[in-house]
Order: sequence, then C-alpha cells, then structure tokens
Amino acid sequence: MMMTTETSTETPASAGAARRPITVRKPALAFDGVPKHWFAGLAVATHMSNGVNLLFPYGERFFVRSVYYFLDRIADPELQAAIRAFGGQEGRHAKAHEDYFEILREQGYQIDGFLRFFQAVSARLERWATPELRLAATAAAEHFTALMAEGAATEAHLEQAHARLRALLFWHAAEELEHKSVAYDVLQQVDPRYGTRIAGLAIATAMLGGMWWIASLTLLRQDRLGLRGLLGQVAALRRTRKGDAVFTRVFVRGIREYLRRDFHPDDNDNYHLAAVLLAKAAAAAAEAAPAVG
Repeated sequence: MMMTTETSTETPASAGAARRPITVRKPALAFDGVPKHWFAGLAVATHMSNGVNLLFPYGERFFVRSVYYFLDRIADPELQAAIRAFGGQEGRHAKAHEDYFEILREQGYQIDGFLRFFQAVSARLERWATPELRLAATAAAEHFTALMAEGAATEAHLEQAHARLRALLFWHAAEELEHKSVAYDVLQQVDPRYGTRIAGLAIATAMLGGMWWIASLTLLRQDRLGLRGLLGQVAALRRTRKGDAVFTRVFVRGIREYLRRDFHPDDNDNYHLAAVLLAKAAAAAAEAAPAVG
C-alpha cells in the first residue's frame, strides 16, 4: 500500500490574511490483513475507534450538503474554493471509511442495522432543522473533529493501532485540520448569531456523543466478552488514560472553547500539525506495504 496523491487541488492563497491551503488527496489505502482487534489488541479500544468510524461516511456527506447549500450566497472566491475543496476531502474520507466497513463485515460484525438506524435519525434531523441550524451543527462537529486530529498528531496512542488503520486515520486527521474553519466561516457569513452557533453545538454534541457510544456498544456486544472480560479491558484502557484523554480533549475542552463569544477555529494554532500527520500516514503506509524482493 502506497500513500500517494493521485489528484490534488488547493484553495488559492492571497497576500495578507490568506486562507490556509486545502489539498484534496487520494491516497491508495488497503485494509486486507487488519485483525479484528486492531487497536492494541483490545476489543474496547478497537470498537471505540470503530464506533466513530461508523459515523463518518453519512456524517461527512451531511456536512458537505450543509455547507454546499450556501455556496451561492458566498461572494468571497477564496471561501468558495475552500468550500469545494472541503467537499472533495470529505467525500474521499467517506468513501475510504466505507471501504473499511467491508472488512468489518468479513470479520462477522453486523453493522448494517446500526448504519440504517444512524442514517434514519440523521435524515429526520436534516428534515427538521433549518439550513442554518444544519450548518451550525456542522461547524461545531468540525471543531470536535479538529480536536481529535490534534490529539492524533500530538499523542502517541494511535501508534498502538495496526499500520493500515493508522494510514487511514492520520490522513483523515490531517485533512480535518486543513479544512477546520470552512464551515464556521460560512456560518459567520450566513447567520452569525451566537444562539444559532450554540444550538448547533448542542446538536453536534448529542449526535456525536450519543451515536458514538451506541455504535461502540453495538460492536462490543458482538464480541461476547462477558462482564469480567469487558471490565478487564476497560481497566487496561483506563490505565493508559487514553479514553479519558479523548473525552476530555474532544468534549470538555471542545465545548468550553466553543462557548466563547469570540471563538474562531483558528484560535487553535495547529495547522502545522497537518504536515506531521501526513508524515505519520506515509510512514504507516510504508510499514503496511508488502516487502518487495
């Protein structure tokens, strides 16, 4: 498996306060040989990660629809280009995670019932919420995913994952950082009210937190660990404080930052970490590639 960029587009950069470049990449990813418990050999750690992975394809397409809805109301050509690049990145993330779903199915996991449930709830939300509220939920969710990406770059916990999943997650995380401000900037142009932004935060927190847990528990139940096995793995995970760190960084820190009236995603000066993540993705891809000769 080689980590190559087959196509690439970048948002334009102007002099002065330029937008950060957003590159649409198409890495060559493969997931054959990934074991059932690919994260540190632990079912709990693996399915906490698999759980959020199950949310990505439908969730990211929802994000793209929510942002693209307002494309014709954006006069700034740089932001227009960023919206299109955002859509390109998110579309490829969705496809890559769907490719990994085939491995879960081959391993015997029943995931389609959860996927139908998640899509039905999300579709109902999409019909109920106004376009502005859907955009606000997207902007808040993008803040959460940027914080996940920052953690992937600055903490070592993903080094315990299988190389093929590391290649996927590091690439995805890098691009989440690159486009982290796009949905928020669109929201500020079409509906800058604080109340709209915080209503979106409430929706994003409930959907991400709630569906993540449901997805993870759905997978864990299928492993039939039993209470003793489950508690033992939870204890092993807590000894590393990985689960606590993710919860604190994504939800506690994320909500606290987002509640500030003067918040902007660029307040977290972490764009440089995208390059760190892309290097990690390339290293993981090289590790996973079959030996030649």
